[in-house]
Amino acid sequence: MNSRFTIVVATAVAVILLALAVPNLGPVLRAARADGTWGTFTASRLSCVVHPGNHEVCSWYGTFAAVRGSREVSLYGSARETMAAGQAVRAVDVGRPLQVYPPGGSNEWIFTSGLLLVAVALLYPLVSRLWRRPEPAQQVSDEGGGVGEGQAEESPVGDETGDQIGQQP
Repeated sequence: MNSRFTIVVATAVAVILLALAVPNLGPVLRAARADGTWGTFTASRLSCVVHPGNHEVCSWYGTFAAVRGSREVSLYGSARETMAAGQAVRAVDVGRPLQVYPPGGSNEWIFTSGLLLVAVALLYPLVSRLWRRPEPAQQVSDEGGGVGEGQAEESPVGDETGDQIGQQP
């Protein structure tokens, strides 16, 4: 059986994970299929971050131009070696305000699906507690010699001489 604390913590974490995953479902599914407004991404600057262990992660920023106009964005999955400043590539806008995707789409749906699965698993203690049926109350009837509700069982009481009171000789 899960404690109330476990249920509260698991539910709180599940709600946070759902708040992160659910709003991203549409964009990650569209990005996985490269489904959106097609246009051209023109690289203008490279931004890199070096993580501990000297691991470098870079992204290209530039202009995405489509029929509806242009805006400054980053290209998902771009790295130092994938482009050069001024280079233009085909890209798709799936509805994220600051990011566009290459024609192959993305695998972001895997991480988002993982978040959803963990959130559902964390809701299990709450759901199992809510769906658990209460055990039926023990009922004893007057029939069959049992003690009914509000009745006390009579026991023979003796007087000082040891004779049973209420019994006839």
